[in-house]
Amino acid sequence: MMNILITGVTSGLGRALFTYYAKEGHRVAGCGRSVGKLATLPKGEGLVVRGIDVADFAAVMEWSEELSKSWGIPDLIINNAALINEPVPLWETKEEDFSALIDVNIKGVFHVIKAFLPAMIKQGRGVVANLSSGWGRSVSPKVAPYCASKWAIEGMTAAMAQELPPGLAAVAVNPGIINTPMLQSCFGKGAESHPDPDRWILQAGPFFLGLEEKDNGAALTV
Repeated sequence: MMNILITGVTSGLGRALFTYYAKEGHRVAGCGRSVGKLATLPKGEGLVVRGIDVADFAAVMEWSEELSKSWGIPDLIINNAALINEPVPLWETKEEDFSALIDVNIKGVFHVIKAFLPAMIKQGRGVVANLSSGWGRSVSPKVAPYCASKWAIEGMTAAMAQELPPGLAAVAVNPGIINTPMLQSCFGKGAESHPDPDRWILQAGPFFLGLEEKDNGAALTV
């Protein structure tokens, strides 16, 4: 049994991950901005959800302190929370939309790492899996802000991996192309040709559990 912390659990991949690990008997802590949706997630001993915007460092820090006392220290962190921009050319992107995306997709990952990693280092073990994207290793038109954020995740993760002490690992993970609301916003009906989260999790669930110290610094794909 592992202590698994997942961000962005109210929909899509995050929701699938939380539900899968809860059913497998792990202790799972999840956060998301849609408080109403959190109430529909599995409930039980060791399962904790909290309405948090990862862009808010003070809220993330408060949550980490609370969990350390009542739930424990993560063995695995899956930084999943992310936004995608409206599909338009970069120069037509609204400044406030660009800022919001960066605050969640990059700064949110940093906030979670800063809040939770020191305790993992102290316990001498743990894996941080930062979700990247195919668009963190390639590009497409009309998603420049999202590409920028995921390329940043790739670089930040690889650099952090070189800083970690023995026993820990940081891994950038491309989850693949999954039919989620985020993909639908870009692909429209074409998203239906890709597997949905319920199919994806059958492979992704064991994949994340299998990440180890030897994977430190790797850029992997589910």
